[in-house]
Amino acid sequence: GLALGATHENTIVATEDGLAEGTTLRFPDEFVRHKILDLVGDLSLVGAQIRGHIIAERPSHRGNVSVARRLRNMLARSDDGGPVLDIHRILDYIPHRYPFLLIDRVLEFEGGKRILGLKNVTINEPFFQGHFPEHPIMPGVLIVEAMAQAGGLLLMNEFDDPQSKVVYFMSLDGVKFRRPVMPGDQLLFELRMLQLRGRTCRMQGETRVGGDVVAEATMMARVMDK
Repeated sequence: GLALGATHENTIVATEDGLAEGTTLRFPDEFVRHKILDLVGDLSLVGAQIRGHIIAERPSHRGNVSVARRLRNMLARSDDGGPVLDIHRILDYIPHRYPFLLIDRVLEFEGGKRILGLKNVTINEPFFQGHFPEHPIMPGVLIVEAMAQAGGLLLMNEFDDPQSKVVYFMSLDGVKFRRPVMPGDQLLFELRMLQLRGRTCRMQGETRVGGDVVAEATMMARVMDK
């Protein structure tokens, strides 16, 4: 193989018969140390501190990343009734910002399957200034956008380094609006992943207020590098 900047001082070259000529180990367990550093780096993808004792047998990058993804999915399940993701964590995952950040919290999360997000709609929302001043109603397209942001969080969880990626929505089908959304309503977005092929995902979304469905849509989205 080729390695830019590699020398015998900073690289270990191994062959089927052992170390290549001119290669020496700085530590008797240098190969083990290398594997430990790989494991520590890969587990950083969990995005949280791990307090525990880890035993790794013949670890690989692929296996390490798979474990990190499982841990991240387990972390995304709140047992105390609090939010799975608060607004600060949401800001880490999606690029949207005021006035276009339309999800406040994630209440439930099942990796690769389902997400339940929440938005509190207040009279201070900027879109109420023009839609409509004397009869404020949340625009339907923004309800769909809010659902899409929740769906984007569900999709981003399937990929490593989500901060370097962005979700593009490709199509919307079966969009229906059941009733208007007013100031004071609390929106619950439930997105279920129907299909994931490579970087493209199909999901079904519903928005509820007080148990009543106010909007629904089937969405197609794709993850892209920034």
